[in-house]
Amino acid sequence: MVQVSLKDIEATTQAALVAHGADAFAAAEVARAVAAAESVGNKICGLYYVESYCQQLKSGRVKGDVVPVVSTPRSAVVHVDALFGFAQPAFSYGLPVALDAARQAGIATLAVGHAHTCTSLGYFTEQIARAGLIGLGFTNASPIVAAPGGKSRVIGTNPISFAVPDGHGGVAMLFDQSTTTVALGKITMAQAAGDSIPEGWALDEGGNPTTDPEAALKGSLVSVGGYKGWGFGLMAELLAAGMTGGVLSKDVKPLKAPEGVPHDLGQYYILIDPSASREFAARLTELSAAVAQDPGARMPGQGKKPADPVEVKDAVWAQIKGFAR
Repeated sequence: MVQVSLKDIEATTQAALVAHGADAFAAAEVARAVAAAESVGNKICGLYYVESYCQQLKSGRVKGDVVPVVSTPRSAVVHVDALFGFAQPAFSYGLPVALDAARQAGIATLAVGHAHTCTSLGYFTEQIARAGLIGLGFTNASPIVAAPGGKSRVIGTNPISFAVPDGHGGVAMLFDQSTTTVALGKITMAQAAGDSIPEGWALDEGGNPTTDPEAALKGSLVSVGGYKGWGFGLMAELLAAGMTGGVLSKDVKPLKAPEGVPHDLGQYYILIDPSASREFAARLTELSAAVAQDPGARMPGQGKKPADPVEVKDAVWAQIKGFAR
């Protein structure tokens, strides 16, 4: 392992993306998200993805030089066409417009369509919360989840995220979770390491529980809480695809495949201005105190301290530096 500063991670990732065809702004936005993921130990959404970013820039599966198009079909409805480019710069183009709309109307939506995978959904809802608004986010992914009782893949892990501002420029609560028992990346990382997975994470092709990551990747993942998680996954699917113009999960090809059609995914956000309620701040304070009364209990997202520098595997860091050259 090697200790690497977040500044070096961001700069090297940006250089790698530019070297493979991304423009400076898109590369900088994606690199910032990579560094943020690494800072909190979210390896799946950090440097782990840079190789596929570079490969897909080269093959044209993701467009690194497009300028997202922002439109406002209604006063509190903001839409961004990512033009098959990265999700991060598309969100950055739309966020100021959506924040302004939400502050005027009390609530607004931000739909990002025709985008590459956004990896960490909480990275985006956190930005909404730090701007003083409540953020809800939804996205879909390549098909890996079957309906309870079935075995045909219909939807993706379809993450949902919820972020709440603390009223002082920080975040009082943040959760970001897949609607499956575990994220797909946990399965692929176990496969790469030659490890087994806990029972209850996935089913094999026949619909039977498995602890073999190879069998899991040929089968399907399990929705968290059974029918309850399945319902949340469907909700995320309809919002992420139906409200953005992106494709359904069933039509999304493997996200890390070097070549192929663009991801064409959607991300859908709801922005709520908490100042629309006089009681919100007081209720948040009261709830936070109730949660914290027991030792070790905390609001989701609290207690995460970003690290700098972070530990990176030698081979991974050498690979990223090689891409940058």
